Amino acid sequence: MEYKTNSGIWGTMFGVPCVVADNFLKLASADQLKVLLYLLRYSGKNCSDEEISLNTGVSPQQAADAMLFWQQVNVLTPQNTAREEVPVASMSIIEEPVNKPVAHNVQDQTANKLPERQRQNLTPSEISRTISGSNDIAELFKVAETALGKLSYTQQNSLIWMHNYLGLKREVIVTLIYYCISIGKTNCGYIEKIAYSWAENDINTLTAAQEEVDKLTASHDYTGKIMKLFEMNRKPTSKQAVFLTQWRKDGYSDELLRLAYERTIESIDKLSFEYINGILQNWQEQGLTTKDAVAESENAFRQQKNASDSRSGGSSDIDKYNIIINKF
Repeated sequence: MEYKTNSGIWGTMFGVPCVVADNFLKLASADQLKVLLYLLRYSGKNCSDEEISLNTGVSPQQAADAMLFWQQVNVLTPQNTAREEVPVASMSIIEEPVNKPVAHNVQDQTANKLPERQRQNLTPSEISRTISGSNDIAELFKVAETALGKLSYTQQNSLIWMHNYLGLKREVIVTLIYYCISIGKTNCGYIEKIAYSWAENDINTLTAAQEEVDKLTASHDYTGKIMKLFEMNRKPTSKQAVFLTQWRKDGYSDELLRLAYERTIESIDKLSFEYINGILQNWQEQGLTTKDAVAESENAFRQQKNASDSRSGGSSDIDKYNIIINKF
């Protein structure tokens, strides 16, 4: 069956760069094409992730990822903080040699720090040549596809960047990928953030990577446990994460953490990591390491206080009790 364009709607058409139809109909995902069509339709307008999501049916995160994809292939070019479309028909994709020197040794960088997180975005043909020219990268792609499914253009560039620019070994990148899968975070931005941190800290052997994954897994599990104990709907802030690290180090039991949380809600009617920490430190100073020990201490205090009030004829002093039990 043959089709032809309805000429009656030509008056309301907008242009699509030829390079999109020539190179990306197969490579780009449906969501990426949706986002691009919406941006081209409203060329010159600053569109937020939420607005694109509302009008295309993709999630805000998918919209952001799609715009990153089109920027990486030079179909879109950001200007300042606004996203602006550039007609690709009048520009060429920048070709750079595949054998461009890359930094493989993190220790060679000034003060053991990597340069800014910028990478060369290879074209599809350059990616193909890179895979053909490196058995290590070819094997990396095979394992990554087994773990993540068919790799997008962004993921392909990301893997090459981690291997060639950051200098991470294949087995280290694979270990990182499987860790991110285990916690349900497989977007490129998240994986690259950890990869960059590993490169900076010279975590570049299978043993070192596995040890780091064990630490990250334990920290992630502990964070999830605290969120459940404290009835939190969002992840802890960076400031709150400092308390989590300290509590985990101090080895507070789940029941003690929960009790400190309940005391906090009873006292100030809101979640406060600072207040909880004050209670925990007070209990620690008194040698109270279990819920039963805290209960016994509180009962003893009440009995002593009631006896003192009876002798003096004084009234109940709740504030004094709170200061002693919950002091910072």
